[in-house]
Amino acid sequence: MNNNICKLLNIKYPIFQGGMAWVADSSLAAAVSNAGGLGIIAGANAPVSVVREEIRKAKELTDKPFGVNIMLLSENADELSDVVIEEGVKVVTTGAGNPGKYIEKWKKAGIKVIPVVASVALAKRMERAGADAVVAEGCEAGGHIGKLTTMVLIPQVVDAVNIPVIAAGGIGDGRGVAAAFMLGASGIQIGTRFLVATECTIHENYKDAVIKSKDIDTVVTGRSTGHPVQVLKNKLAREYLNLESKNASMEVLEDIGRGALKKAVKDGDVEQGSLMAGQIAGMISKKQSAKEIIEEMFNEYENIIRNL
Repeated sequence: MNNNICKLLNIKYPIFQGGMAWVADSSLAAAVSNAGGLGIIAGANAPVSVVREEIRKAKELTDKPFGVNIMLLSENADELSDVVIEEGVKVVTTGAGNPGKYIEKWKKAGIKVIPVVASVALAKRMERAGADAVVAEGCEAGGHIGKLTTMVLIPQVVDAVNIPVIAAGGIGDGRGVAAAFMLGASGIQIGTRFLVATECTIHENYKDAVIKSKDIDTVVTGRSTGHPVQVLKNKLAREYLNLESKNASMEVLEDIGRGALKKAVKDGDVEQGSLMAGQIAGMISKKQSAKEIIEEMFNEYENIIRNL
């Protein structure tokens, strides 16, 4: 495809892989980049040395552009902002905060800066700060979410800014790709479907839980804390929602959720682990390589466009 995102980032397909904490490592990022998309390594709360090592592993696995996601609320955000420069990363996506104080030095280093936003106001602020594009993510997405759906968020952000907009949340096949472009997006970001990629190193129990899930099998926890998270229903999610209904304290809720994502990703604990996944989980029925996922989605998209 020959659109502005592909030209900006020198990629074949305008598709990003989400920077999912504990999930988005060098194996998955390199596979997505090799397949023509933009793979992304998650910085999250990982030690700086680990992120640096993942960046170097990715360079061994691909000669294509890839990015790093920096969660700005992380204690090591300042250090990671320097690591991406030192390691020659081509793209940085950001979440959970304003990257304004880093943008100038990143752009001087030739890094494309693409923040994740959940509102028009934040998208406009990021454009003023010098962002090259924004990922507008609707509440259908897995993990931490905003309030607006992708369907209403994307066109409003597209109308509000002059930089490219990447649509995220609720996109899982060629129909979602076509819808995103119809709403004015220049590209898409996928998280949940890449959970079941063969190159994704999460526990097979987690992958199987995604594949077995149905349309109504996700719930949102953490609304009472101001940090809502979309996950698959399991024992942990039910316990968490029950505590929220009883107005449990922030300390109690933090305690029950501590380390839960790692339990799911590394240990395969599908009952007490946090199985972050988006609402498209019910559409996923098979494990595929990253290349197969991307090519299938864009073949479906092209067929849809031809038949319109």
